[in-house]
Amino acid sequence: MRIIAGEAKGRRLETPPDGTRPLTGKAREALFSILGDAVTGAAVLDLYAGSGSFGLEALSRGAADVLFVERDPQAVSVLRGNVEAIDLGGRIEAVDVESYLGRSSQTFDVVFVDPPWALGDIAVDRILTRVEPLVDQDGIVVIHRRAGGGEPASDNLRLTDRRRYGDTELWLYAKEGA
Repeated sequence: MRIIAGEAKGRRLETPPDGTRPLTGKAREALFSILGDAVTGAAVLDLYAGSGSFGLEALSRGAADVLFVERDPQAVSVLRGNVEAIDLGGRIEAVDVESYLGRSSQTFDVVFVDPPWALGDIAVDRILTRVEPLVDQDGIVVIHRRAGGGEPASDNLRLTDRRRYGDTELWLYAKEGA
């Protein structure tokens, strides 16, 4: 897997040996086309970061800061290596996503949520509800899920776009009133 565009274009990313499904290059390219300038200068939160492909692509395309949250030790090791190799910054929280969400008060312009596909719809809805307060007024939330699942539910975020790429779906949300 490689960075698609920006300052680190073409740089190779390592992936953890098991348990992660990085967003494919085609889907990542389409997503960043949709996001456009929203990434430039943005504070980005990459939940269930895995290899960090989303956050590192954002940094390459001009994000001001990315916070990666990942708990799996093997994935964290690969993520650290990728962040160091790309050398565009980024911070790593090696904790469970729910633990992080329970104590964070920082807000973000773009939040990427890529939970394990085995995580059920109710758990994903709970994560989305806990993410809502961390989204800036004009912020965007992207959820990466297995195609064919139910729409992630949210009280304060409205669905703005939904795209399918093979067995992957991307759900894009904006803060209500934005």
